[in-house]
Amino acid sequence: MSRLSVAVDAPASPDRVFALLTDWPRHREWMILTRAWVVGGDGRSAGSRLAASTGAGPLRFLDTMEITEWDPPRLVEVRHTGRLIRGTGRFSVLARAGGGSRIVWEEDLDVPFGLAGRLGWRVAAPLNRAFLTISLRRLAALSRP
Repeated sequence: MSRLSVAVDAPASPDRVFALLTDWPRHREWMILTRAWVVGGDGRSAGSRLAASTGAGPLRFLDTMEITEWDPPRLVEVRHTGRLIRGTGRFSVLARAGGGSRIVWEEDLDVPFGLAGRLGWRVAAPLNRAFLTISLRRLAALSRP
């Protein structure tokens, strides 16, 4: 299991950030190279299923997920169920003293391809962390009141 965690502060309230964060079709506005959509359920409750296409051109993969925890405006957790991406993803939105929010994105992933995958993860993890951080900064900017 490999863990990745990033956090960014946003000027908007947790309610506003969470609403934008869980507007799945709007992910393409802030998440780098990603489009997301609801494939089952309402997309706003445990048991709903989501899909996301990440990448560009032929270097694209499908990430399927199921919402396992839904606690607005504080937490949404998903279980990655795809062939390539498996594990747990979690977005927490925490109120900051004095206003605004802290957005935390955590991924606990089963890295595929055995030893080669684990070695590749060591190389790719800093790039993934940078992409997640940039994406959260874009979400924070988009959520400005």
